[in-house]
Amino acid sequence: MTNVTRSRPLSPHLQVYKPIPTMVMSIVHRITGAALYFGTVLVAWWLIAAASGEAYFDWANWFFGSLIGRLILFGYTWALMQHMLGGLRHFMWDMGHGYEKNFSTKLAIATPIVSVALTVLIWVVGYLAR
Repeated sequence: MTNVTRSRPLSPHLQVYKPIPTMVMSIVHRITGAALYFGTVLVAWWLIAAASGEAYFDWANWFFGSLIGRLILFGYTWALMQHMLGGLRHFMWDMGHGYEKNFSTKLAIATPIVSVALTVLIWVVGYLAR
């Protein structure tokens, strides 16, 4: 009996495909989804600190106000915007729209640009509201 699986070609992997915008945005969507789990743990930590007393809350606020804390919050904001826009793109596809190659490619290219713009806008408004 011969081994039939040895004569079959291997399934293509990522290094076989040329990265295209929709493929990259699909990967980024998954990565930002995972990053949001970490960020949500930080939000829960901040809420627990608020419920735990003034000293612990002040320490948590100090951390989020530090340079590393602000970078983490900025990254969390970007991940949230990027994931939201990717989700809206998927929702549009679920509704049966936007499958045309040129349109879906343009939308994939626009997604990170719009997510960065929204992130900066949120942070600017946040600083102006202080």
